[in-house]
Amino acid sequence: MSQIKAFRIKSFKKNVQICSFKNICLSYGERKILDNINLDIYPGEILGLLGPNGVGKSSLFNLLIGLVKPNSGHILINSINVNELPIYLRTRKFKIGYVPQYGGYFHDLTLIENFNAIAEIVIKDKNKRITKIDELINKFQLNNLLNIKAKYLSGGQKRKLVISLALLGEPKILICDEIFAALDVLSIQMLKMILINLQKDNNDLSIIICEHQARELLAIVDRAMILSKGKIIAKGTPNELMNNELARSDYFGDQFKLN
Repeated sequence: MSQIKAFRIKSFKKNVQICSFKNICLSYGERKILDNINLDIYPGEILGLLGPNGVGKSSLFNLLIGLVKPNSGHILINSINVNELPIYLRTRKFKIGYVPQYGGYFHDLTLIENFNAIAEIVIKDKNKRITKIDELINKFQLNNLLNIKAKYLSGGQKRKLVISLALLGEPKILICDEIFAALDVLSIQMLKMILINLQKDNNDLSIIICEHQARELLAIVDRAMILSKGKIIAKGTPNELMNNELARSDYFGDQFKLN
């Protein structure tokens, strides 16, 4: 198992789901994207979504936050059917934070201006806004970047900024879409530790990561699932997936190793 896995010290609560996909089907015209998906997400876990591009990983995120509606099936958050709830109500009522693959910040604003702009939307009390911004800036070691425009930050710095902005609303579910994409090795290692520490510091925070870099993802998740042709073909812990014949034949390949 990879070195970073040794830092994992807590387990998630499997007795109650924070979110469930029940018999979800999604099509765009004649193209079937998701076919009868059933998936439970638990408080405090890091869940990984694996699969090649175009198999429906990002579509699951879009369904969860309300960007699209399923053709059939139900999405439950805290046991409430949210199919008809619009995105702004869903994300605020159920505290869903989103870290997109691209963007997620104001390019021409400085880092501190980005914090102030988002905080004014999600935190009503001015004193709480100031406290929360200071907390996140210190937590993510962004003090030296406050007056730099976001568009001039490095790839890793931009990811730290976007994660920080998503945490302003103190989410219960944090969605991360291709968070390691186009980053160097050191930035990826930094983000791994950030996600692990977030889980350690927030007992009830569920982190869902969509990623095609299997080795990096499996180093930090509690569970993962593999999507292929709109279906879940395998799911379980990293070790369970490594021993799953279908996962190895259809996705990993015989030569794949975690280390």
